[in-house]
Amino acid sequence: MAEQQLAKTAGGPDVLAEESRLRKDLGFWALTAIGFSNILGSGWLFAALYAAQTAGPAALLSWIAAGLLCALVAVVMVELGATRPEGGGTVRWPLYANGRLVGTVVGWSVLLSVGGTAAEISAIMQYAAHYVPGLYHGTSLTLSGLGVAAALSVLLTALNWFAVRMFARVNNLVSVFKVVVPVLTVAALFLSGTHPGRLTDHGGFAPYGYAACLTALAGGGIVYSVNGFQAPLDFSGEARNPRRNVPAAVLTGIGLAVLVYLGLQLAFLYTVPDALLTNGWQGVNFESPFGQLALVLNLHWLATLLYADAVVSPGGSAYVGVAIDARHTYALSKNGLLPRFFMRIDPRSGIARRALVLNLAVIVVFMLPFGGWQDIVSVMGDMYLIIYAASAVAVASFRAHDRERGVPLADGHMPGVRWIAPVSFAVATEFVYWSGWDDLRLALPLVLAGVPLFLLQRRRAAGGRPPAQELRQGSWLVFHLAALTLLSWLGTFGGSGHLPAPYDSLVVGVIALAVFGWAVRSGAAHLRTNPAQ
Repeated sequence: MAEQQLAKTAGGPDVLAEESRLRKDLGFWALTAIGFSNILGSGWLFAALYAAQTAGPAALLSWIAAGLLCALVAVVMVELGATRPEGGGTVRWPLYANGRLVGTVVGWSVLLSVGGTAAEISAIMQYAAHYVPGLYHGTSLTLSGLGVAAALSVLLTALNWFAVRMFARVNNLVSVFKVVVPVLTVAALFLSGTHPGRLTDHGGFAPYGYAACLTALAGGGIVYSVNGFQAPLDFSGEARNPRRNVPAAVLTGIGLAVLVYLGLQLAFLYTVPDALLTNGWQGVNFESPFGQLALVLNLHWLATLLYADAVVSPGGSAYVGVAIDARHTYALSKNGLLPRFFMRIDPRSGIARRALVLNLAVIVVFMLPFGGWQDIVSVMGDMYLIIYAASAVAVASFRAHDRERGVPLADGHMPGVRWIAPVSFAVATEFVYWSGWDDLRLALPLVLAGVPLFLLQRRRAAGGRPPAQELRQGSWLVFHLAALTLLSWLGTFGGSGHLPAPYDSLVVGVIALAVFGWAVRSGAAHLRTNPAQ
């Protein structure tokens, strides 16, 4: 099969031997629960507040835009998962399609995105501080809070230690609770009484301008909140009938989650008391938004339930996140970015236990330099968008190579991907740019640190293609990230303003489409040579 040939060229028979130990125990509902549970984590507890602070009622448009992006990217990633099912596929596909430089930089971004799990644990600590004072000081974990967070990380790792079937059963139970509480919250808040005209009062529908809707995508935590839809793809190597079940599970999870998030945003907008809006939406400030709003509205029973769910929802997402991180680390080991020691699959459980232990250490380390939930997720959103963009290039490169060889489309190929891929790449790029200079000046240099890591890796590697050739075929990604950094500094989203709106976004879009064409040509050239990875 094609995926087996790719595995051979990207790691040898030992990769196939470890891959064969994965248990194919996951059906449609288990995959849907994994995706939905991973989406509906801490985001629903915080994002409605931060999005409203950033864009006012126009934040509703931001949720719709994020859902459309997810749908575009999902179609791209579903085709990859259905035609090339593999554990940790989001790490492997860019390597297959575009070579080791792109694979290393994207893999490095994936490794950095483990901070998303740290954000879920941070959210638990932030809500838990309502009952256990001393876990948080200002916006940072205290020493005792860090100890509790580390213990929770160990517990989540232990729960992922056993067979994937047990993981799925536990996640199914958690997912039921995670669905019921947000839906009950929306109903209870609306029944408590609403304020007519709320979408147009206090500055109008878009009190801070429609450009604020774009900033809210990353800065308000919206992109982070809807991320996670790709979780079933990372389990495609463990799915029954992946070509049928994986696409259905991904799209079902996105649809359900976006509906829940829109309901929560509307409930928040309509029920915040007028007394808290004297300074507009930017003046609304809650440390635990829905829990404190319920107390203000005298819904004490709901507040109690919400503070309990503040452990269950982020805990469920962190539980799934630990499992996904382990599969990414396993895939990074297959790529050669990490030692092969971490590629080992336990033969009895089918779990990459060594990868779990490494990720436990990384999660704890990520809690140290960051502050609260919003500080982490604003950077994580950019990491996810870069991974989405690389997946769009990968699927287009595979298709271009197939067309060159006259290979017809096989089962699992999604309709419309030929135009969806460049559109999703351009939209993901715009979303990165709109997140603003304050976030990008940290996020993009962190991602570009994958380039010296690639050079160090190739220096140590024996044989293979010359590094200069690999640099040339992967240079599109380095240029793309460097250009985004420069444009962000020049533009109007927190930058210097030397490039005025809307010309800044137009320039970003034009460059994105040009880079996409360059990237696909480089990917097709790479696939023609079919080098050993």
